[in-house]
Amino acid sequence: MLYYLFDWLDKTFDFPGAGVFQYISFRASMAAITSLLIMLVLGKPFMRYIRRKSIGETVRSLGLTGQKEKEGTPTMGGLLILAAIIIPTLLFAKLDNIYVVTMLVSTIWLGIIGFIDDYIKVFKKDKEGLPGKFKVMGQVLLGLGVGLLLSFHPEIASTKTTIPFVKGNMFDYAWLISWMGSWTANWVWVVYVLVAIFVVTAVSNAANLTDGIDGLATSTAAIIGGSLAILAWLSGNIIMANYLNIVYLSNIGELTIFITAFVGATLGFLWFNTYPAEMFMGDTGSLALGGIIAVFALLIRKELLIPVLCGIYLVEDFSVIWQTRGCKRYRRKHKLPIGQPVPIEKRPFLMTPIHHHYQKKGMAEPKIVQRFIIIGILLAIISIVTLKLR
Repeated sequence: MLYYLFDWLDKTFDFPGAGVFQYISFRASMAAITSLLIMLVLGKPFMRYIRRKSIGETVRSLGLTGQKEKEGTPTMGGLLILAAIIIPTLLFAKLDNIYVVTMLVSTIWLGIIGFIDDYIKVFKKDKEGLPGKFKVMGQVLLGLGVGLLLSFHPEIASTKTTIPFVKGNMFDYAWLISWMGSWTANWVWVVYVLVAIFVVTAVSNAANLTDGIDGLATSTAAIIGGSLAILAWLSGNIIMANYLNIVYLSNIGELTIFITAFVGATLGFLWFNTYPAEMFMGDTGSLALGGIIAVFALLIRKELLIPVLCGIYLVEDFSVIWQTRGCKRYRRKHKLPIGQPVPIEKRPFLMTPIHHHYQKKGMAEPKIVQRFIIIGILLAIISIVTLKLR
């Protein structure tokens, strides 16, 4: 909104300083600062309101040290995160940009799914929340919408993406089915839609799993968001795109405003979410954070970088899958009766997701988070370096 106001002031009255709003770097910086200020200014009043309404975290007994102290901590802070992302984007981004509109719609959609889940947990006193099939259905619908948009929208339609670590780093999903004959050229969109659905569902759920100890999900999301901001800006700058020999995406640079607001919001929330957490984001935040990262990566054609950039999410997700399969194999092999748990020492991990494994081993929450942050920064650097490392 402010972009259009100052553009009008600049063209109509030659208003001093109004031209600075033409620069993405300036608007991105302002979006980050605004989102951070929204979190810092509204954080305390929001927590007081949540406490008055008795909207506190209901903690399942997992046998972890310090778990009981978290009972009743204000939750649903994801609402504040979403506000801190959406408001600066509306203020500083070009709202006729299809990429920006897509990210805003995706954020609101995922926020609604997470909010329903939190509402059921908090107000209906149902610890299970929204049944998993409905969460997945919502993620699948979002992936379907994004996949169709990127396949058919006249301005941005393409089934090509960036593949890391190789020269001539463009990959067309049409190659996956080209062996079936020339007729497949008209059906490559099906492959792309399936990829989009998988990416959105997998990353959103993995981010949700990562939200298990104070500050972990927020800090890793901020690191990933910062990397995506760099990738989006480079892809939208024709000079840098040509220099790095990466695909240039017209108008994609506008997404930098959205993702810097995302980084500001997550860092601002971290102010209250570091150990010991004063506020939790709930599924309103965690489902949205992962989904935002997934959709953003798809829009800037960097979804194949996700296994590296979102390596923390990948390990968290993989640990749960490995634990489940390992326990199933043990149960079949030893023919355990229904209801009898697999002995802890026979499980692949003491507890999953993997951050709980380290908690069970006696490692303090802050140490786990700090080490995950270090790994996350390393993965982010590697992801950016792939632009030149081929």
